[in-house]
Amino acid sequence: MERIALITGAGRGIGAATARELARRGFHAIVNYRTDTAAAASVVKSIEAAGGTARAVRADVRDPGDVAGLVGACPRVDALVCNANISPPFAPLAELSWTDFAGKVTGELAAVFHVTQRVLPLLRERRGGRIVYVSSVSAGLARPVAIAHGTAKAALDSFARHVAAEAGAWGTTVNVVAPGAVRTEGSAAMRTPEAERSLAERSVLGRMTEPEDVAAVIGALVDGGFGAVTGAHIPVDAGARLIP
Repeated sequence: MERIALITGAGRGIGAATARELARRGFHAIVNYRTDTAAAASVVKSIEAAGGTARAVRADVRDPGDVAGLVGACPRVDALVCNANISPPFAPLAELSWTDFAGKVTGELAAVFHVTQRVLPLLRERRGGRIVYVSSVSAGLARPVAIAHGTAKAALDSFARHVAAEAGAWGTTVNVVAPGAVRTEGSAAMRTPEAERSLAERSVLGRMTEPEDVAAVIGALVDGGFGAVTGAHIPVDAGARLIP
C-alpha cells in the first residue's frame, strides 16, 4: 500500500524540499499550498520527473473548513509535516500592535492545531505514523525585533510536546525540527552577500543551512529507524547556536 505524506506549506523552501525528499523515499507527497498555484505545480512536476508521485492541494491551514477538505482529500496519512509558516512582523515590542503580534502567534498555532486535530484520528486508527513540526531556533533565542516570531515558535514547541505525550499511546511519534537561518526564497530579501558571509562565519560548520539539510532530517525522522524517538527538538543550523 502506498504511503502518503501530507506536507503543509510545501510550495517552496523547506516544505518543497521536504516533499521532494519524502517522494524520493517512496511516499506519495500531498503538496499543500495557500496562494501560489504555479509554485506548487512546479514542485509536483519535479517530483514526477524524478519518478515519484505527488498531488498539490490548496488550503489555508489556519481555516478549519479548508483543513477538512485538505485532510479529506487524503485516503490515508502516514506522515504529517507541519511546515506552513505565518510571516512575522519584525519589530521591537514598543512598535508592535497587538493585532500584528496576535496574528503571528494565533496564526502559527491555528496552522498546526486544525491539521493535527484532523490527522490524529487517522494515525490512531492505524496505530502508528509520524508527525514532524517545523519550528525555529528562534524559539530559544532572544532578539530585540523577533518577539512575535520567537513567542510563536516557542508556543509551537510546547504544543508539539503535548501532542507527543498524547499520541504516544497509539505509537505515533511527534518531533520538532528547528532550523536556523536557511537559504530559501522567503529569506532572499534579507540575504545580502555580506549577510550570508556573516551567517556562515557564525556557524560551527562555516556555511549556510540549505532547505535540503532540513528536509533530510525530516526524512530520517519520518522514514528512518527513529521509532523510539518522540518529543525531541532537533536544531538544524550548522551549529550556529554553539557560538555566542
